[in-house]
Amino acid sequence: MIKIGEKLPEATLYESKGFGEACPLNPEPVNTVAAAKGKRIVMFALPGAYTPTCSAKHVPGYLEHFDALKAKKVDEVWCVSVNDGYVMAAWGKEQKGLGKIRFLGDGSAELTKKLGLEVDISGGGMGVRSQRYSMLIDDGVVKQLNVEQPKKFEVSNAETLLKQL
Repeated sequence: MIKIGEKLPEATLYESKGFGEACPLNPEPVNTVAAAKGKRIVMFALPGAYTPTCSAKHVPGYLEHFDALKAKKVDEVWCVSVNDGYVMAAWGKEQKGLGKIRFLGDGSAELTKKLGLEVDISGGGMGVRSQRYSMLIDDGVVKQLNVEQPKKFEVSNAETLLKQL
């Protein structure tokens, strides 16, 4: 598992910011190293878009505390999930978070696996997903890392990261 002080690994995530008549536009690739260069980023990851805790607590908490995070000199907030870019955009729109939070799809779990934060929840019908976590990344280096215990939501929330800033 990645540790504090290590560099964010290079991976390709996918982001769609616009919408056509019926669905999000084609997601564009986002290189993690290039996107993090020179920025202070709060990144949080979750098992899946449209899942109960993720939709009811995780994303809403980061939206609620978005201005406070920005006041602490956070340049961007990223939400990463092992979903495709289309799903992440639709979910971000539904959560009223597009334009604030970057909803980034890690459909192949490339970043998740490189971070060592994957979890196999095939027994629940979800396959390989991300553990729930949050991190502070400063110019590509992990400065804080908060990984949840299975089925918990106690340390990856926005409030915890705000206290750490």
